[in-house]
Amino acid sequence: MPHSFGVRARTRHMFAKKFRQHGPIHLSQYLLQVKVGDYVDIFADPSIHKGMPHKHYHGRTGIVFNVTKSAVGVRVNKFVNGRILEKRIHVRIEHIRPSKCQKEILARKITNDAAKVEAKKTGVKINLKRTPKLPKEGYFVKAAGGDGVLTTIQPLPFSDLV
Repeated sequence: MPHSFGVRARTRHMFAKKFRQHGPIHLSQYLLQVKVGDYVDIFADPSIHKGMPHKHYHGRTGIVFNVTKSAVGVRVNKFVNGRILEKRIHVRIEHIRPSKCQKEILARKITNDAAKVEAKKTGVKINLKRTPKLPKEGYFVKAAGGDGVLTTIQPLPFSDLV
């Protein structure tokens, strides 16, 4: 049982940089363009202590609601005592990265719009809904001999030898 309950308690691996990733932060991180409504991942950079989010928010995805000169406000859901609360936290720009959670949705939207235009031209009704992976089709296994004759194998009848 741990006996320390500090702000960074039990973050030995969480707030550690990966192998050969130590050193100063890239300047492109400071030039990151963030707009209100963007999805961002909160990922605390352990080399920058200023504006670091609490360990609970590390790895969470949220929506930007405010942009200041050196930080962004992020709306994050937090599970507290059986209910989900929307927390609004401000995090410095070094501790966020653009989220890829909307990438598949936006790509699907583009392909669906193109398919709708094509369907309108041809007059064919199309289904744009996602379907789960269906089971494989049934098939017959070829015999090892290759002669094409099916062989029925049956067990020998029981005979008592006593």
